[in-house]
Amino acid sequence: MAKLQIILASTRPGRVGLPVTRWIEEAAGTHGGFEEIEVVDLAELGLPFMDEPHHPRLRTYTHQHTKDWSAKVAGADAFVFVMPEYNYGYSAPLKNAIDFLHHEWAYKPVGLVSYGGISAGTRAAQMIKQVVTTLRMTPVFEAVSVPFVHQFIAEDGSLSPNDVMISSAKAMFDELKRVSDALRPLRGTHQPT
Repeated sequence: MAKLQIILASTRPGRVGLPVTRWIEEAAGTHGGFEEIEVVDLAELGLPFMDEPHHPRLRTYTHQHTKDWSAKVAGADAFVFVMPEYNYGYSAPLKNAIDFLHHEWAYKPVGLVSYGGISAGTRAAQMIKQVVTTLRMTPVFEAVSVPFVHQFIAEDGSLSPNDVMISSAKAMFDELKRVSDALRPLRGTHQPT
């Protein structure tokens, strides 16, 4: 049973990431490639700034919030990061959430849904690839980039995607499923070192 975890990376009040995430969750459900879909809102998760005394690769977590986060990430087979671009980069809460753990991310694919202004968050998406590959994650090529994101937000606060966004999401979910299935044997044999 394949589980997709969608991580909402923005924690800012009034964030645009919430309607983008709701749409991506709906698109994932429509796609049907994953039997279980979970949304993790980093604002609700409320991880403090990294407060573990030991390196995450040791998995000797001392705080309950870290143990809970570890179990949540370990239980996923693939991820989608819904991420804004701040000052040409990804958000600090996303980096912090990633850095809390190490082995739990290994041999899992990640799709990137970025949004912003003219660049559609693509600079942040490009930068995060260096981080996730260090953790043995596989960023898939197919991605969703939402330029001038506010033009897609309806009066009721929902996101109204265009055809390019819809087809990009389908391609991303297709690839996430394919890569997740291919990496499954590695996830099963990966032993923390």
